[in-house]
Amino acid sequence: MKKIVTTSKAPAPIGPYNQAILNGNTLYTSGQIAINPETGELVMDDIKTEAEMVMQNLKAILDEVGMTFENVIKTTIFLNDMNNFAQVNEVYGSYFNEDTAPARETVAVAALPKFVNVEISVIAVK
Repeated sequence: MKKIVTTSKAPAPIGPYNQAILNGNTLYTSGQIAINPETGELVMDDIKTEAEMVMQNLKAILDEVGMTFENVIKTTIFLNDMNNFAQVNEVYGSYFNEDTAPARETVAVAALPKFVNVEISVIAVK
């Protein structure tokens, strides 16, 4: 059964979508960008700070349904510039155990919402 997942600890959607959907034991998050959920402002001081905010937003959604990054089975990373890959990967990697890390793809795109540099979505299973 499809359940809408919402938390004030992650940014509110900026369009006709939800933060995440829980279907049975599987969580599908919408792509998260570096919006500070408390202020609604973008956090774009540098690419590492931006990636950290994205991961914290994902963590808030996982927390809302009693999951952690250990439950994540698949991630998708969108970058507007592959030159940022190493720095984003460093931040991203700090959230996962390398031995149990999820499957992942990283793709370069022409532009992202609000012209951010990185967007990440996850699929997690209890």
